[in-house]
Amino acid sequence: MPARPDTGPDFIEALARGLDVIRAFRPLRPVMTLSEVASATGLARPTTRRILLTLAELGYVRQSEAGFALTPRVLDLGVAYVRSMGLWDVARPHMERLCARTNESVSIAQLDGPDIIYVARVAVPKIVTLSVQIGTRFPALPTSLGKVQLAALAPDELEAVLAQPTRSGLTSRWQPDAAERDAELRDVRARGWALTDEQLALGIRSVAAPLRDGSGKVVAGINVNCHASETSVEHMVEHHLPLLLQVAGEISADFARLGTVPHEVVAS
Repeated sequence: MPARPDTGPDFIEALARGLDVIRAFRPLRPVMTLSEVASATGLARPTTRRILLTLAELGYVRQSEAGFALTPRVLDLGVAYVRSMGLWDVARPHMERLCARTNESVSIAQLDGPDIIYVARVAVPKIVTLSVQIGTRFPALPTSLGKVQLAALAPDELEAVLAQPTRSGLTSRWQPDAAERDAELRDVRARGWALTDEQLALGIRSVAAPLRDGSGKVVAGINVNCHASETSVEHMVEHHLPLLLQVAGEISADFARLGTVPHEVVAS
């Protein structure tokens, strides 16, 4: 595998390769052979084998006759991030109240390149087109959660982000050209919220608002997700949106206060 561009002298290639192997496992490929992992990562088979066996010893991968698969321990890596942010503790009671008042699922996601990744969710038992859980990745542009975060980016940063390929494995229904995309994001920026109506996939309709830190920077998005056959756009805008905007403001205020709390380090 060729050397990675733009890496500094302290870059640890072995660690990067280990993360590449973890990321090679996708929803439609939960079990992979050694050859499949090597092909997906571009690594040599001996290198891939050593990494997989190391991850297995650490408990992040398990091996069977069918191949290799990730274990639930991998979730510890993402959960540690969420806990370090304090986002779930801050957002959870607000999300639960919003879920109860709308009878719809409520989620928080953050931007990761051209995609969004779900970091918090309070769900209601409804059948939807796409399964969503903590760690789920979708293309950002056709989602309400992605739009409110993309709209906050500077033009140059937006172009750089959207020039990257999605790692979600999904192709959205909405494929706008640059002019349509920019017009949509201008509208989102002007009104302060975003709506998607089956742009990601059939049956998915949602409205989202940005979440901000103490400096006013958009750090995530929060949405109410509905089934298109059950909830009209008008009802979402007239009923769900005011409740969502109120909750987004409350979470942002709490998140800002969290950032001002001193963190005491206790020696063990």
